[in-house]
Amino acid sequence: MICTEVTPPIPSRTKINNWYQDSSSKRRRIKDSNRVCNPTMVIIGTFMIYRNVIRPLLFMQDAEKVHERTIDLLKVLGPSGFFQILSEGLFKNAGQPIKLWGLTFKNAVGLAAGLDKNGVAIPAWQALGFGFVEVGTVTAHAQSGNEKPRLFRLVKQEAVINRMGFNNVGAVAMAETLKKMRTSFQQLDVPVGINLGKSKVTPLENASDDYVYSLQTLYSVADYFVINVSSPNTPGLRQLQDKPMLNDLLKAVQRKNYELGLTGFGGGKPMLLKIAPDLTEPQIDEVLELMVVHNMNGIIATNTTIDRSSLPSSAPMASENGGLSGKPLQQKSTQVIKYIRKRMGTKLPIIGVGGIFSHQDFMEKMEAGASLVQVYTGLIYEGPALVKKLLAQ
Repeated sequence: MICTEVTPPIPSRTKINNWYQDSSSKRRRIKDSNRVCNPTMVIIGTFMIYRNVIRPLLFMQDAEKVHERTIDLLKVLGPSGFFQILSEGLFKNAGQPIKLWGLTFKNAVGLAAGLDKNGVAIPAWQALGFGFVEVGTVTAHAQSGNEKPRLFRLVKQEAVINRMGFNNVGAVAMAETLKKMRTSFQQLDVPVGINLGKSKVTPLENASDDYVYSLQTLYSVADYFVINVSSPNTPGLRQLQDKPMLNDLLKAVQRKNYELGLTGFGGGKPMLLKIAPDLTEPQIDEVLELMVVHNMNGIIATNTTIDRSSLPSSAPMASENGGLSGKPLQQKSTQVIKYIRKRMGTKLPIIGVGGIFSHQDFMEKMEAGASLVQVYTGLIYEGPALVKKLLAQ
């Protein structure tokens, strides 16, 4: 048995919702007095059910359709008091709060950008135990992204290739969604970051205007921002990592950040940069130099890779264009984290991303120099107990 001494379920869903909203002591009563759970068995049980029953069914279906249906489901379930109570019992983890950039992260594991592109399921991610949530990538203009199919599973390699192309509803629509969410869901208490990208229709020479527009539009609803110049799926985007263009972009973004901070939003927001794992060490040095010049607050290492050297040539889908994530990215991203930490010491906080599937993977990123981590592909393969699994002592 995973849990013992379980009392009969409360018949009224309304009553459960009221208990969740009005009385934390009653939540503790449900969680602590009425059931005694073995955390390790919860992890194992949830993992086995997902891996042996749910995942095979999901993997029989088109990857993007499964993604869309999952987000739609979490959007509905997330605000439910019943779901919040159930998740608190199943997914409450051993993570400790981390203070960084004036924010309190409930634990070190966050959701990477790309899963919740439009920011519609944040309460559900919180309920699943994430210490922070990054939504997007969002662009100034709404766009449909690249042609389908554009999302591929490499199951034997525990990897994903995507060439989504920043499909999203646009900065204005996301701002409205997050404003309503923060007003209606009072228990939202994890930091929310917003990942900003360039609209496909915007020429590279006007990229700064595109990012600045999104920053201004979303400023009041974000806890931190990420400048994404490293996706391989928007034509020319990675050129923004080149020193002259990156210098202009960071200068414009930080100028607007400080301006907005002086107009009543409580000071400039933490500003991070997300880089590719395919940069050479001299290129990383140039990026780090500019981050210091423009007082950037942190770096996310890394985005997906266009390198296929970690895949066997016989791997299905290996020839598909797009960014590769998951296990094949693990060592490459860790090496970038180690290099940044070696160059910058503790002056520049790092969020580590890439191939995090286990507690050992989590510790590898932290020991390499990450202050926080984010997951994406690991969640697809390991299921909803992943955060609890990563933080298990």
